[in-house]
Amino acid sequence: MAEEGRVITAKLPEDLVSEMDKVAARIDRTKSWIVRQAVAEWLAEERRRDELTWEAMKSVDDGDFLTQGEVEKQLAARRKSRSRVA
Repeated sequence: MAEEGRVITAKLPEDLVSEMDKVAARIDRTKSWIVRQAVAEWLAEERRRDELTWEAMKSVDDGDFLTQGEVEKQLAARRKSRSRVA
């Protein structure tokens, strides 16, 4: 039984297609399966990146952020404490 879905076309570099052929044979999956997995994982990561961006923007709106000077002070303090340990 064929899977439901829409067909899309994408032009990929030859080296990616060759590697995909090898992996598909090794794991006994189709290239379509690999592409579906890759797109699904990329979309999930993109959703997460979007969520983090909105959270960061809200933090800034709420005034919950550090200035460049504050960040530099914290980094300097970390470096100093690490140099004492080493």
